[in-house]
Amino acid sequence: MSSNINSSRAVPARILMVAANPATSTTTGWPVGFWAAELTHPYWTFVESGYAVDIVSPKGGSLAVDTYSDPRDASGYSADDLLSLGFLSSPKHAALLQDTRSIDGVDVAGYDAIFLVGGQSPMFTFIDDAGLHQLVARFYEAGKVVAAVCHATCALLKTRLSSGDLLVKGKTWTGFANSEEQYADSFVGRRLQPFWIEDEAKKLPDTNFVVHSRFREFALRDGRLVTGQQQFSGAAAAALVVEALGI
Repeated sequence: MSSNINSSRAVPARILMVAANPATSTTTGWPVGFWAAELTHPYWTFVESGYAVDIVSPKGGSLAVDTYSDPRDASGYSADDLLSLGFLSSPKHAALLQDTRSIDGVDVAGYDAIFLVGGQSPMFTFIDDAGLHQLVARFYEAGKVVAAVCHATCALLKTRLSSGDLLVKGKTWTGFANSEEQYADSFVGRRLQPFWIEDEAKKLPDTNFVVHSRFREFALRDGRLVTGQQQFSGAAAAALVVEALGI
């Protein structure tokens, strides 16, 4: 593991968090969005570290959380996620999810890291978003930290650098595991995702995709690439970003 990349810098870091726009699942027909904890937990880690955070989306506009990730949802699936409950119930913070800026025109030089927020929508919106892939590559080639968690790691399956190589070439990284997809499908009684990240990652040459126990915190840092396995790994991934920046 390399040392931090900005150890001599005295000013706070600035983080660009990219959350997926609302979409409709092509496998279920259900509305999909971002997973609340994968935004709110890293956000808390960053602001507690004194960082400035901007929340944007590929297309701009208002964002929507995945239903099961909302602590206020009648399902009670995420009822104990107090960080997300506080964020979504706070007018100041909830407003950050309204009228977001699009990634068009983002000044990479104005940020120290990019953090891709997971959820259900990225599997339908991040996977083939060439503009997002190019932005991620620009961050990486500018010497910035690139981070992604859970299903947002699908973007790394297709993000290529100017050399033509995948960003993950020669890297060890993680993302939503097959065991977790199997559990989710069983929980709702049907196939949820159009593909599984672990399956696709393991088809790629010259990269090392690894997973840990099902739904347990797990995040990895390989140089300036940080990845988290699923919704319980957002804060851990953010902490690795903080470690990498050293600010």
